[in-house]
Amino acid sequence: MTDQTLSNLLKEDRRFEPPADLAANANLQEEAYERARTDRDAFWAEQADRLSWETRWDQVLDWSNPPFAKWFVGGRLNAAYNCVDRHVEEGRGDKVAFHFVGEPVDDERTITYAELKDLVCQAANALVDLGVQTGDRVAIYMPMIPEAIVAMLACARLGAPHTVVFGGFSSDALATRLVDCGAKVVVTADGGYRRGAPSALKPAVDEARAKAKDDGFEVEKVLVVRRTGQEVEAWDDDVDVWWHDSVEQASTEHTPEAFDAEHPLYVMYTSGTTGKPKGILHTTGGYLTGASYTHWAVFDLKDDDVYWCTADIGWVTGHSYIVYGPLANGATQVLYEGTPDSPERGRWWQIIAEKKVTLFYTAPTAIRSFMKQGREIPDRHDMGSLRILGSVGEPINPEAYVWYRHVIGGDRTPVVDTWWQTETGAIMISPLPGVTHGKPGSAMIPIPGVAADVVTDEGESVPDGSGGYLVLTEPWPSMLRTIWGDDERFKDTYWSKYAKQGWYFAGDGAKKDDDGDLWVLGRVDDVMNVSGHRLSTTEIESSLVSHPKVAEAAVVGAKDEDTGQAVCAFVILREEAGDGGADIVEELRNHVRKQIGPIAKPRQIMVVAELPKTRSGKIMRRLLKDVAENREVGDVTTLADSSVMDLISKGMDSGKED
Repeated sequence: MTDQTLSNLLKEDRRFEPPADLAANANLQEEAYERARTDRDAFWAEQADRLSWETRWDQVLDWSNPPFAKWFVGGRLNAAYNCVDRHVEEGRGDKVAFHFVGEPVDDERTITYAELKDLVCQAANALVDLGVQTGDRVAIYMPMIPEAIVAMLACARLGAPHTVVFGGFSSDALATRLVDCGAKVVVTADGGYRRGAPSALKPAVDEARAKAKDDGFEVEKVLVVRRTGQEVEAWDDDVDVWWHDSVEQASTEHTPEAFDAEHPLYVMYTSGTTGKPKGILHTTGGYLTGASYTHWAVFDLKDDDVYWCTADIGWVTGHSYIVYGPLANGATQVLYEGTPDSPERGRWWQIIAEKKVTLFYTAPTAIRSFMKQGREIPDRHDMGSLRILGSVGEPINPEAYVWYRHVIGGDRTPVVDTWWQTETGAIMISPLPGVTHGKPGSAMIPIPGVAADVVTDEGESVPDGSGGYLVLTEPWPSMLRTIWGDDERFKDTYWSKYAKQGWYFAGDGAKKDDDGDLWVLGRVDDVMNVSGHRLSTTEIESSLVSHPKVAEAAVVGAKDEDTGQAVCAFVILREEAGDGGADIVEELRNHVRKQIGPIAKPRQIMVVAELPKTRSGKIMRRLLKDVAENREVGDVTTLADSSVMDLISKGMDSGKED
């Protein structure tokens, strides 16, 4: 075994067949794979035809200047029209678009497609009154309320690219994004509710505007939704405008304009490992095609489904699988403002039971936090309406997958473990719920229309049973078009490693198991080199979580004089395990040794109460690595709870082996 490719060590033998009735009536059948392979352009044209185009395209794909793709060349459409107006025109205006559930109990609204159309038209008219024209950028810094989605669609209606900034980000992060994309207007709120208390947003916008001004850039207008009613101390009548004084007074009549398929739809910033964040540019026709097709195919969407994605619209999952994909498909959705544990820990399951949710899409981080609490809480609620469960954001541990399927899905529901990125715009690798058997921990194979492989450093396809680097080998409609304002960085970041082959390199490691199915092993940056073996942190974390006492685990590689790097693990125990007992560390070390092999046995394990996570639920492994290597802990400003690192740092020594 060389250190050129990832070691492929963990095995998984459990399989779950698709339910017979789902398989018989699935939106996509097995023949779609072959149809897409035989004629990719015709397949993607078929998916684009699910949308409404004012002018149909002349050419499906122009790949004459890679890596700069053009999809549906010559086609013209409007994204907001596709998400709202056409459903109303087709007689479905009374269908519910959103069941909104605020975090405060009894704070609920139901919005039909006809009502949503009126709101979007009003917001578009109000933005025009604020000076927004086609091509202008609008920043959105909002809680998870319907007005956030209305603002996005209003921008799309005007052809004004939006950049949504997660409401948990600091004023510094917001200012950076305002300057980089040149946002003319910011849409925000006085605040939002988080864990039962109002959390202010407007002050961060004011600070960000001031910082942007120091950098020579001036935001012209700030549109403010009154959500919490908390006092807004700094109000500038020349800049600030209340939503209820403008949007709610505007006309509900607005005629959308069709834009070129390659017209910019939005810029979504993703953190770079170094330097400033990258503004990922998505355009209209290809992105909308990819988002709507994958939502329809992977979730097997039917007209009577009630779909709920728990993501925030500040992330790409919220863009693709709350706003553009589901609304283009005319879906009925749940939109929830708050956290899963407010006002009590069963809030999510209560909502599923009350709204009769059939399709549920959430992150492994959330699933593992529920595992920690135990099954008694979800067992109090009737979730028999669920028919498909989805996982997004990072690879799901096999044990978390099985718990999710068993406890939440009642052993009836397929789990679609989806791999994709901000950059891909839509799901790339996933089971199809009516076609593919479920294999815990594996994203399985690329969906029809997508081409992916696992390759060596040199670009050789690895055999089954081996690991390497995950690449996309053919262009796809929802692919990013560039990094905003920086074509060279776009080429260097995503296309330079396999420039000769013309492949997109995702930055993720992956393996093919003995069946040829794909397992995503996380960022290549998270790979450890232990005695010449390149080991994935994900595999060792999965091994730890498979122990009945462990709810969650994070693994990092720390410098080691003997082996180059050593495995260091941080674990959260399930509540029923108590403190785990004095022998838990050795028990867990030996458990990993037995499951994977001596090479993966952790040098040290620390039992912790919490792990350092961002507000989106991502584990900040670099901070754990700082602790494991006895360095001063780095920047903790993006953590949901920065005090977690103090507790971990103080307790680190107690987890070392004798």
